[in-house]
Amino acid sequence: MRKTGLLGLAAAALTAGLLLGAATGQAKEWRGWNIHVPDYPVSLGMDAFAEMIAERSDGRLTAKTYHSGVLGDQPDAIEQVRLGGIDFAVFNLGPMGQVVPATNVVSLPFIFKNLDHMHRVMDGPIGEELSAAMAEKGLVALAWYDSGARSFYNTKRPIETPDDVKGMKIRVMSNDLFVGMIEAMGGNATPMAFGEVYQSLKTGVVDGAENNWPSYESTNHFEVAGYYSNSEHLIIPECVCINKALWDSLSADDQALVRQAARESADLQRKLWAERAEASRDKVVAAGVKFNEIQDKAAFQAAMEPVHAAFLEKNPELKELVEKIKATD
Repeated sequence: MRKTGLLGLAAAALTAGLLLGAATGQAKEWRGWNIHVPDYPVSLGMDAFAEMIAERSDGRLTAKTYHSGVLGDQPDAIEQVRLGGIDFAVFNLGPMGQVVPATNVVSLPFIFKNLDHMHRVMDGPIGEELSAAMAEKGLVALAWYDSGARSFYNTKRPIETPDDVKGMKIRVMSNDLFVGMIEAMGGNATPMAFGEVYQSLKTGVVDGAENNWPSYESTNHFEVAGYYSNSEHLIIPECVCINKALWDSLSADDQALVRQAARESADLQRKLWAERAEASRDKVVAAGVKFNEIQDKAAFQAAMEPVHAAFLEKNPELKELVEKIKATD
């Protein structure tokens, strides 16, 4: 009984400490979560963000990013940022849909025409609308990072048409939309943590996955899955997010400082992303990856129509938001 009581007191003290840190905004060094390796464009953008807020606040605000997923996988990290156990992070909006349903609209296959279209959408009123929905769940989106266009790669064959996905076990991020996307082409969707994908490809637990060039290259997935097919079916932005309680504790001046630093870090990240995507593609092609450009993406877009229809039937309140995205020039 005494041991249990002490453990309860310790847990209460930890919670109180986390809340105090969030309430003061300056009582501790902010901890940042990141899934990627240290030299990745996202990682470099986050490090620049931390450096900018420290410099511009004369050291009142300090932050450190923990890279390579050392603070946990993304679903856990989202909850930790919401609760204040982690202060800030860059999250892909794919898995975010499980927490903030409105963000699922950017995970609809082929919702964006290209990267530039995504930037225009997310940097405007639609991005603000999504930010408001995230704030209701304890996350404040400060800026939007690139995560490129996601395409299919696998261990078996080139993918030229949706029929080529039939029977394949494809790893996807944890979101029902992505499960539906693979099933619509006759594949078997397998949600799993990003860190498990390499070994799963190597051992045949899955036949393939889908991701962008830098992720395919930096994780060495190209060593075990040598077919890359340029479907570009998903263009999903990432958010620089901060715990809402921590954000609310900041003065208006500090909020402006932090938001400006986040936006400047996004400008840097997007530039580095474009450079890295080209370099990653060159590297894996030189290593012998069998790359094919999908000539007719219309067949894939048609295969996704039932996915869009099912999504809007389940979420009719998001139909207007989807239409706004499609109508953005």
